Amino acid sequence: MPTLRSIAEAVISRLPARLQPMVRWRFIKFGVVGASGTVVNVAVLYVAQEFLFSWIVDFHSRLNYSIALAITVATFNNFYWNRRLTWRDRKHEVHHSALFLFSKYVMAAGLAIVLQSLLTKWLALHMHYLLANVLSIALSSVCNFVANDRMTFRRRAKMVSPDEEPSPDTHDKP
Repeated sequence: MPTLRSIAEAVISRLPARLQPMVRWRFIKFGVVGASGTVVNVAVLYVAQEFLFSWIVDFHSRLNYSIALAITVATFNNFYWNRRLTWRDRKHEVHHSALFLFSKYVMAAGLAIVLQSLLTKWLALHMHYLLANVLSIALSSVCNFVANDRMTFRRRAKMVSPDEEPSPDTHDKP
């Protein structure tokens, strides 16, 4: 009987060779951070919707404020842990302040944040708002990963002399 790891390796082996190392390790770390962010997001959304903003009578207005607060808190959580865990090997390549990196992180994740907000509101018309939020997070996470890998924590291009061969990309190996 195949193990979960062998099934995952079979799926990964069908991806383009360039994406395979990224998916194997970095995306797994990103998923762990994302899972913690999802817990933070859902907890803040629930507390905001049911208690913090309970004075707002209109459900959809209250949901707008609750989603904004939940995404903001989860974004801070995810930035911190992605910087410390997911892309920690690239810290030496990034010589900017945490505030500058955070602004890039937010810009890179902006599309995912908008996508998550819109999907949550649309799906909340058809199902419980917490389930709608979790589904929206899952769908927007791939967009978030690619944007942050390519923009916020991207690798610096190394200068290679004409007589030197570039080394293979091994930055995602454990």
